Amino acid sequence: MNASDPAMETPVLEAMQLEVSIGGHQVCRNLDWRVGSGESWAILGRNGAGKSTLLSTLAGLRAQQGGRLNVAGLPLPQASRGAGARAMARARGFLSQHQMDPFASTVMETVLVGRHPHLGRWDWESAADHRLASAALDEVDLGGFAEREVQSLSGGERQRLAVALLLAQEPQLFLLDEPLTHLDLSHQVSVMNLFARRATSGAAIVAVLHDPGFAARYCRQALLLFGDGEWMAGPAAEVITAKHLSRLYGHPLHEVQVDGRRWFVPR
Repeated sequence: MNASDPAMETPVLEAMQLEVSIGGHQVCRNLDWRVGSGESWAILGRNGAGKSTLLSTLAGLRAQQGGRLNVAGLPLPQASRGAGARAMARARGFLSQHQMDPFASTVMETVLVGRHPHLGRWDWESAADHRLASAALDEVDLGGFAEREVQSLSGGERQRLAVALLLAQEPQLFLLDEPLTHLDLSHQVSVMNLFARRATSGAAIVAVLHDPGFAARYCRQALLLFGDGEWMAGPAAEVITAKHLSRLYGHPLHEVQVDGRRWFVPR
């Protein structure tokens, strides 16, 4: 083994014997999981299995009940507080299920928030920051919306703006909680493609998804949460199967292939 061996690289995300629970419900038990640069992971499970709870724990927004958790070598949740918060904000980006806008702002002002982890305490956004923000808006088909008030956007437009903010942030790790919420089919495909490009460029992607067909198409790895603390993780081709998904969702599914792509339909 030499210094360039991927096994020696610090994982972007590492969970060691991780225990996560909420309200007496065990989300995962003894989770040992590594996410490396350029990997794209789907998290699948039934409603209430704890997918969002796990993702917020991975983001450092809540403490785990046991085990250890590192993001880019920084221990969580400690690194999400105090002096480590800025480094953590550069290392990971988190997309919540729900977007809230209590104050009036423009689309450009909102996406520029993604640049704040890269600025000094008293710095203003530079021309380069504005160019990055504009490019992010173009990627999500909001290029002509810079001066629009955020509260005037539709649900799908607001979701795409949240994605643009993450793109402008340029984290090593994207944690996405239902990134396709409110999006029409065309924009679902577009958003999944742009995150696939980020993975190709070396970012790590972890996304909570509901459609196992999209997960099989766009993610190379998958983590299944069975709702009782049990989990399964590995290559998507081995984990996302009709057998495992039927057990996961509690309903028999059938795999069909169209143009070499795998899709899953209920029996």
